[in-house]
Amino acid sequence: MKAFLVLFLGAVLCLDSGSSLQCYRCVSQLSNSKCQMKEDCKDNETCKTDVIRVVGLFNIISKGCDSSCQSLYQDFGVGNRNISCCSSDLCNANAAGSVRYSYGMAAGIAASVLWPFLNNRL
Repeated sequence: MKAFLVLFLGAVLCLDSGSSLQCYRCVSQLSNSKCQMKEDCKDNETCKTDVIRVVGLFNIISKGCDSSCQSLYQDFGVGNRNISCCSSDLCNANAAGSVRYSYGMAAGIAASVLWPFLNNRL
């Protein structure tokens, strides 16, 4: 009986206390180094990173908790906007945002198709 109580107490002590998700938070910053403030999210919120890039000039970075975050990529020709969402503690540390997988996949396929032609010296 004592062994059962010791095991039960050990299991209870190992349980997570149910802490909320933590995300980095900032609003309209030009540098990711100014986006290091942490915030506790409410239930059903995820971490969001919104980066607007103006080609060759600057980035505008906003981060925080969001209850309706949806990933988005928009290309404006002179810049782009990338919204990324994640759901682990402090996962929005990087302001680079996610690279579009479709572009990476297309580049990989193109390289694999063109490689035999470029490598073959007839």
